Amino acid sequence: MIDPEVHGLDFDAYLKRVAALTDDVLIPAEHEMVEAGTVPGHVLDALARDGLFAISIPRRLGGLEWSMTQQVLLTLEFTRASCVYRSRFSTVIGLCSQAILDHGTDAQRESRLPRMAAGEHVTAFALTEPGAGSDAASLATTARRSGDGWVIDGHKRYITNAHWADELIVFARTGEVSEGAAGVSAFLVPHATDGVTTRLPSRMNGHAEAPVAEIDLTEVRVGDDALLGGATGTGFAAALRGINHARLHVAATCVGQATRMLEETARHLGAREQFGAPLAEIGAVQGDLGRCYADLEAARSLTMDAARAFDTGSVPRHRIAAAKLFASEAAGRIADRCVQLLGGEGIVGDHPVPRMWRDVRALRIYEGSSPVHERNLGRAVNRQVGRDGTLPDTYRVTRGPAPGA
Repeated sequence: MIDPEVHGLDFDAYLKRVAALTDDVLIPAEHEMVEAGTVPGHVLDALARDGLFAISIPRRLGGLEWSMTQQVLLTLEFTRASCVYRSRFSTVIGLCSQAILDHGTDAQRESRLPRMAAGEHVTAFALTEPGAGSDAASLATTARRSGDGWVIDGHKRYITNAHWADELIVFARTGEVSEGAAGVSAFLVPHATDGVTTRLPSRMNGHAEAPVAEIDLTEVRVGDDALLGGATGTGFAAALRGINHARLHVAATCVGQATRMLEETARHLGAREQFGAPLAEIGAVQGDLGRCYADLEAARSLTMDAARAFDTGSVPRHRIAAAKLFASEAAGRIADRCVQLLGGEGIVGDHPVPRMWRDVRALRIYEGSSPVHERNLGRAVNRQVGRDGTLPDTYRVTRGPAPGA
């Protein structure tokens, strides 16, 4: 339940509240989270109370309806703490809410989004399969007509929040394989439905306190009202809407994580002496810190620029992909340098940087892996330059008649 006071805050006041939450609750609870192996209940309550499940959902549906630029600024704050916290509400504010908002029916929006905004209805985005990861159009999960509803069969894996979600958005093939993306539909499936089972992996390399899950769907029967938007063939469009939103949030998460790691490392270097002086005064160390800072600021600028473009009304998907690609790779470089600069503390003990180093590695895979983004952006460059000589989603001066013509 959201604290009623939150709805009355302007953005600047809300941003300060989230910054305080990060400093006073989230960061101090990290050790407790690691010891418990899960996000503590009191932290989840605080996330819901301060409205973090609601930041992207319209106010008319119980949310806070911040713009994409504002959502990115918020993400930069709360991801100074472990990005494991973010994963517990990321599917609600990104992939799932946006798919329901843009492609659901009025009844689907009104019955779910207010509860999602309050943190009372957690959703998971069940798209990825063993044979359909980056190539999402190759789904093998099927949904076939049966009476006045559907029967869904298939298997999903690597699904964030699936194990504790109240409801899954399941993407399944309702048409022929030859139809490609046009044959994919989305279904709203309560976790408690007969035939739905989830299981956690035995080990996670990063994000250990909020593991992804596998989902088995065996003769899962749902009614016609479970079909997202009430129409078949729209699942892929719904997936892409949510993915672009989530992808930009991941880019911002990379910046937030890198900010914390660099600050923690610089504090360590300023306090530790070797050869009669603080490590921070060694030229080679300063050079590493300088490269980290340049990477961080470049990633921040790309991400903020893509967010502002998003708020103009069109989704700059190529610039979002570029921001996610650069920010996740930059966060990886910063994490690696920070672990190296910490020396023994980078591999032994409870320092937060090595834990975050493991966590940010996954961000180069989430919402499209780096090699896939590189390939897709390269294709977009070739296609756009071949068509009109310009690069995709870039600023260009509009050419008009010459003065005096």
